Amino acid sequence: MSERERTSYRSCHLCEAMCGVEIRLRGTQILSIRGDEADPFSRGHICPKALGLKDVHEDPDRLRRPVRRTANGWQEISWDEALDEAASRLLEIQRRHGLDAVASYFGNPQVHSYTGLLGGGRLLRTLRSRNRYSATSVDQLPHHLAGYLLYGHQLMIPVPDLDRTQFLLVIGGNPVVSNGSLMSAPDVTRRLKDLRARGGRLVVVDPRRTETAALADTHLFIRPGSDAWLLLAILQVIFEEQLVAPGHLAAMLDGLDGLRDLCLPYTPEQAARHTGIAADDIRRLARDFAGAGAAVCHGRMGVSTQRFGALCQWLIQLLNIVTGNLDRIGGSMFTRPAFDVIGLASGSGQRGSYARRRTRVRGLPEFGSEFPVAALAEEILTPGTGRIRALVTAAGNPVLSTPNGRKLEQALGELEFMVSVDFYINETTRHAHLILPPTFGLEREHFDLAFHLLAIRNTVKYSPPLLEKQPGTLHDWEIFDGLCRRIEALDPQRRPPLLARLRSRLLTPRRSVALGIRFGGRGAGLNPLSRKLSLQRIIANPHGIDLGPLEPCLPARLQTPQRRIDLLPPPLVADLARLTAAADAAATAATAATADEAQPLLLIGRRDPRTNNSWLHNARRFVKGPRRCTLLLHPQDAAARGLVDGGEAVVSSRTGSVQLAVEVTDEMMPGVVSIPHGWGHDRPGLRLQVASRHPGVSVNDLTDERFLDELCGNAALNGVVVRVQAPAGMKNPQEPLTLAV
Repeated sequence: MSERERTSYRSCHLCEAMCGVEIRLRGTQILSIRGDEADPFSRGHICPKALGLKDVHEDPDRLRRPVRRTANGWQEISWDEALDEAASRLLEIQRRHGLDAVASYFGNPQVHSYTGLLGGGRLLRTLRSRNRYSATSVDQLPHHLAGYLLYGHQLMIPVPDLDRTQFLLVIGGNPVVSNGSLMSAPDVTRRLKDLRARGGRLVVVDPRRTETAALADTHLFIRPGSDAWLLLAILQVIFEEQLVAPGHLAAMLDGLDGLRDLCLPYTPEQAARHTGIAADDIRRLARDFAGAGAAVCHGRMGVSTQRFGALCQWLIQLLNIVTGNLDRIGGSMFTRPAFDVIGLASGSGQRGSYARRRTRVRGLPEFGSEFPVAALAEEILTPGTGRIRALVTAAGNPVLSTPNGRKLEQALGELEFMVSVDFYINETTRHAHLILPPTFGLEREHFDLAFHLLAIRNTVKYSPPLLEKQPGTLHDWEIFDGLCRRIEALDPQRRPPLLARLRSRLLTPRRSVALGIRFGGRGAGLNPLSRKLSLQRIIANPHGIDLGPLEPCLPARLQTPQRRIDLLPPPLVADLARLTAAADAAATAATAATADEAQPLLLIGRRDPRTNNSWLHNARRFVKGPRRCTLLLHPQDAAARGLVDGGEAVVSSRTGSVQLAVEVTDEMMPGVVSIPHGWGHDRPGLRLQVASRHPGVSVNDLTDERFLDELCGNAALNGVVVRVQAPAGMKNPQEPLTLAV
């Protein structure tokens, strides 16, 4: 008798868009995955990555049992043995070298598992180490710093009201490919076409004519790393031409007059020299934005992962504020989720923190109790008191995703002990002594704790497990719980008080969500529709529940004292001096360059719509076809270096060199080259059969851990100076100059 077919509905958890999927099964076999047309948020849309749910779940390379690295290879061991060894080794190193000798790194996929978030947080509290790192300081820390300093909470990140705006200005973002990125928005392509169909405008500022720029009314090339000059000049025009109109925000703003004085020197003519955008175009952009009625500026990776990312995110917020487009329908708005992490964290340390401590070697600031990951390698390699001796990683691959991955590889090899909560033997976990593999998302219940805070519409959905977990496997929260219990048993002083222990036993992840929904959606300025919700009601609606569009909620939603917005936070204002100094240094270097020296090229990253970092490179459907890990450069830059389309090029920086295929295209700004991130599967010892046959190169073998946003410590992955030339033996008529930046 054949097994019964069934259909299940849930959210795809491979990126932040939260697209609803309809999965048809026969027994445990996944027959098909398609978009859920009844999902109120995604309305039937999915991107190609959704098929990766089946690929990762069925991947024969995915670990199901713990493994230990030995001289003879990886050895499968029992869960009790693995957890006992991990707990005892971590504790033993802390006893010899201090609590901070054990560090942690949590990667982006951790955010896609609410059980992993809750369990991982408990492990961090149990370890008691201040050496915490995560992917936050790779790609989004400037957003959090701006939210913390302006609105009083690191998670107060406003998002575009995409479905109702009349003017969308995207700087350094490609939401068509990313499905938003800190702007959770499924089917962005259709939404942008709808924007233009209702008479609105889309303007994209980017060094590459991206997939999003292809849909735009206007695309402006900009020199990487110069976005702060553009934003300052736009603000200068708005003040000079008396276009400031904060509307209802005026009553809650401090520092508006000071901001006017601050912006006056930054003219469009000055910005044109730094950005490559004509002064007339800057003035026109400022006037059009201020006069649009409902406009919003959104900046993402290109403005966050550069030397002045925090400045850029601050200036973007200021632009939306002074034009009255913050907390405005069609503007930049705050979400009101059913489970309000911000409201639940009111009065706690989860609001954020800045520069309470600094790293041992370079003195980089902490933010939100984490240090910048650009410092991780040096904190392992540099001898002395406080040196990191052991590392716990969870759902992260920092060798491929953080700057100067080769140096981090060297550092991982010198650790006394490393344990990874991951189900792949990848470029990072191959250095671990133990790998503890969790179940995959289809075997776990799913609820988006983080991305409802960033969604362009208020919805809620809870998905039960699609499949039973296999015997002998553990969920991520069970792994973290097992480690915590063993550490507390070995060191009774780490045991929390009795009441806290009872609470942790009773509060399973599901009960935590139930309580969060019951009490976390009722704070000041939150959605009244959330007050009638319960977890049972949400589960009874498998397609999700629509809680309505974004609505104005200030000043009630603010987390600052007296619920006011200080437009001029001292750390950000002071950082303008660094911006000017960097421009002066660049001008001096350009003047000193001799006539026969070629201009340096600036490297930027990019994202492929078929992949999500390195996660899906081990699935054949996503790597077949033309090579996607290629070097994009402008025809004149190619000609100057004797490079041809389809040929090879060597790209070098201070940290290393890579060789890859060339794509010559006028979609690149002259002087700028691009390599996608997430590749580099040529390391030895991987258990990634498909990815290893399509290795590509890692752009983070070229990025530089010394090249970062010094204000907040975020990695500067864009604007890295590189040398590009033909491989040895090929004609290379002109050698570009590498400049220190």
